[in-house]
Amino acid sequence: MKTRLFFIMFIVLSTAAVSFAQQAPEISVEDLEICTSIEERVPVGVDTTFSGDVERLYCFTKIVSNKDEGSIFHVWLYNDRVMARVELSTKAKVWRTWSSKRILPSWTGKWRVDVESPDGTLLGSKEFEIK
Repeated sequence: MKTRLFFIMFIVLSTAAVSFAQQAPEISVEDLEICTSIEERVPVGVDTTFSGDVERLYCFTKIVSNKDEGSIFHVWLYNDRVMARVELSTKAKVWRTWSSKRILPSWTGKWRVDVESPDGTLLGSKEFEIK
């Protein structure tokens, strides 16, 4: 009798765990690039080092999710100081999106863009330098 009760509880708990796992939102970054432009939804001028006269850079991100809609954030950091936090909508399970940041000539040094989920989970990060 105890064995049968244990077996039934195991089945119920296993089914609940599988159901929860299927419902839990999953999102990941498949591609993350810093570039000088976007053409036809493709990053152009991809690099990790840019000249001080670049004026504007783009962060391109390809997202894969189990949800049809959601959002992510691009957090632009200069010397670990947040310079911009941009919310971007995702409208399919595979979605390409990007943000841009105007760069002043005096902003030379280490930069980074963090990609975060709405709850603040770090999904990806890309470092680059402006010389």
